[in-house]
Amino acid sequence: MTLRTGGRILVDQLRIQGCDRIFTVPGESFLAALDALHDTPEIETIVCRQEGGVAYMADADGKMTGRPGVAFVTRGPGATNASAGVHVAFQDSTPMILFVGDLDRADRDREGFQEVDFTAFFSPIAKWAARIDDAKRIPEYVARAYRVATAGRPGPVVLAIPEDMLRDEVNALDRPPVPPVAEMPDPGAVSALFELLKEASSPVAIVGGADWSPRAAHHFANFAFRHGIPVAAAFRRQDSIDNTCGVYAGQLGYGPNPKLRQRIRDADLVIAVGARLGESTTDGYKLITPDHPDQTLVHIHPDPNELGRVYHADLPICADMGEFAEMVDEWNDPDLVRFSAGEDAHSDWLEWSEPKPRDGVALDLGPCVAAMREKLPANTIICNGAGNFSGWWHRYWHYGVMPTQLAPTSGTMGYGLPAAVAAAIRFKDRPVVCVAGDGDFLMNGQELATAAQYNASLIVIVVDNGAYGTIRMHQERDYPERISATALANPDFVKLSEAFGGRGWRVENTADFGPALDDAIKSDGIRLLHCLTDVEIITNSTTIAKLRAR
Repeated sequence: MTLRTGGRILVDQLRIQGCDRIFTVPGESFLAALDALHDTPEIETIVCRQEGGVAYMADADGKMTGRPGVAFVTRGPGATNASAGVHVAFQDSTPMILFVGDLDRADRDREGFQEVDFTAFFSPIAKWAARIDDAKRIPEYVARAYRVATAGRPGPVVLAIPEDMLRDEVNALDRPPVPPVAEMPDPGAVSALFELLKEASSPVAIVGGADWSPRAAHHFANFAFRHGIPVAAAFRRQDSIDNTCGVYAGQLGYGPNPKLRQRIRDADLVIAVGARLGESTTDGYKLITPDHPDQTLVHIHPDPNELGRVYHADLPICADMGEFAEMVDEWNDPDLVRFSAGEDAHSDWLEWSEPKPRDGVALDLGPCVAAMREKLPANTIICNGAGNFSGWWHRYWHYGVMPTQLAPTSGTMGYGLPAAVAAAIRFKDRPVVCVAGDGDFLMNGQELATAAQYNASLIVIVVDNGAYGTIRMHQERDYPERISATALANPDFVKLSEAFGGRGWRVENTADFGPALDDAIKSDGIRLLHCLTDVEIITNSTTIAKLRAR
């Protein structure tokens, strides 16, 4: 065998495992890996402007491909900046691998330059965190990282890579590609599910989450439509099935359709597929309680550790989501009568998702989203971070076949723009739209430089109400008319876009939005619509005045 540096061995393992892109802010702690990437054209290196953007882009890439998104950052502040993205990947069940350049092995435990115990730091928010001390074992660690990141409930892996270890020249045996592990559903459990369906009067399905895929989306939509079962998307999993499916019932989470909430409460059988049934989806574990005494819960999840972890499951099924969805799609039970609730639930959602213009609102975001629906194709990828602004798109946008939604279930700010950059690089033939609030956008607005550097074509819609809107909403509810720490002074976002080589449009009225969007669609590169809204119009159904009156 030929002697190779640890950096060369590491990059070779990524290539063997099928990695075609990494995201990074370079650090002196992993120069040997960067040197190896120089001679590896199969792996594109995307240089970002801050490690938060690096980790968010890797998470978004993992969501879009189903393969681990790969990121490299340096020790200390590089790793801690990236930790927000690791947390997103953990809560979103996204396959991801973060490599952290570390100080030399001999200097450990002396509080050396930028030293952090990365195993201890990342273990609570990662599926696995470890350090590679022996260059000969790099193939073993990388293969295990790919397995851990993708098996069961997908999630992030963090590997610390000491600088001197990457410079070591050793003989190492490459590991072959790690094949996906697919847990076949138990036919007996699927048969039991169909028996429960025959006994049910008002079933409902909640889908999206761990291991979800276009294959799962296709087959589960067929199954649910054939049997007339309403399908609700878990929080920010709205592309889990094509929203044109005749039984799609809308999303759960913050501000869902009241009719959908009531449908969930009235259901005698809940079929949760891929979803953890987390706090956001279940409205603080109240919409469906962990013990759900008046409901039967069938919980299908790829990780046995999630089954029974919080929710008692009357019928737990551990299975790969694609395999499960295909099995129920192909299952034939002539005794199962088709439910009428599916079409009713879809009609309720169609009515709920149709914006109604409001008088006295200069820039009404509901009709703006409707204009986007008319002008952009169904395969458009909508990316957003956290904030009050996102509710308009969650309610009124119709999501197509996944991946068409990149949004963090953890509610982190600053995610939308890095995710949009990653999407625009991954899918050059599809429209990509970042929707951001003013506070949300400026968390990672510097990644416009990354978009410009890699000729990414994307539309950015900045909803500017001069405030941290969500916090202001809660503040007005709990402490009316006592504004504290929520007002923002913002730049001219149009000029900011132009500074990065893009174009921009200032939008102050609803009538101006459509023409500005038309101009943006006709252009390429960075296009930003600066939408100035009134902070008094705090959500698509609530105003500050209403909150103060409560």
